Amino acid sequence: MQYQLQGVLFMNLVSQCYPFQQMPLPYAWGALEPYIDAKTMELHYTRHFKEYVDNLNAALADCQRLQCCTLEELLRCTDRIPCALRTPVRRYAGGTYNHAMYFEGLAPGGSPFCGALARLIDCAFGSFEQFKAQFKERAAGVFGSGYAWLAANRAGRLCIVTTANQDTPLPQGLIPLLNIDVWEHAYYLKHYNDRAGYIDNWFHVADFGRASALYEERFC
Repeated sequence: MQYQLQGVLFMNLVSQCYPFQQMPLPYAWGALEPYIDAKTMELHYTRHFKEYVDNLNAALADCQRLQCCTLEELLRCTDRIPCALRTPVRRYAGGTYNHAMYFEGLAPGGSPFCGALARLIDCAFGSFEQFKAQFKERAAGVFGSGYAWLAANRAGRLCIVTTANQDTPLPQGLIPLLNIDVWEHAYYLKHYNDRAGYIDNWFHVADFGRASALYEERFC
């Protein structure tokens, strides 16, 4: 697979400055079948993801000072955002960022970890299978709605973290590499309340190769 690098964290599905624009998904809604169904992909992408982008643009419409910020800057520096905008920016920039990470971390057929990150997965978790077990446990254990992430600290050490609602690991100083959306709208049409089954299927279409490219761009 080819990856277009655009800085430490590259995103191709949403523009990086105001007005934020959602780009077309580069494959058909049904391309991840049977693991993620076409209707869920379409509704998740065109309704849920788009709503966060639209609401973020609306929140920033009257604040020129914030319009020059990237998504990462908005999320890393929330203490510098005017109090009246802090909650909507955190919510809508987070939802935009998290959904972009999620959809960019999916690919028809998936892809394996490679290079430096593949070796570090073995070192940090013992094996890919042990990483899968730990990641599934953390993702399944998110209370209510949120995400599970594979991230790295500034020294390149790997960790699995979870966030609630549309929070991100960015304020913790972490570099996100991969996430899974465990809000019910990400899986309910196919899996109903079976979050564990959805996570198992997600592993079949997770683009671990993209996470490897992100890691190497940042640390290698």
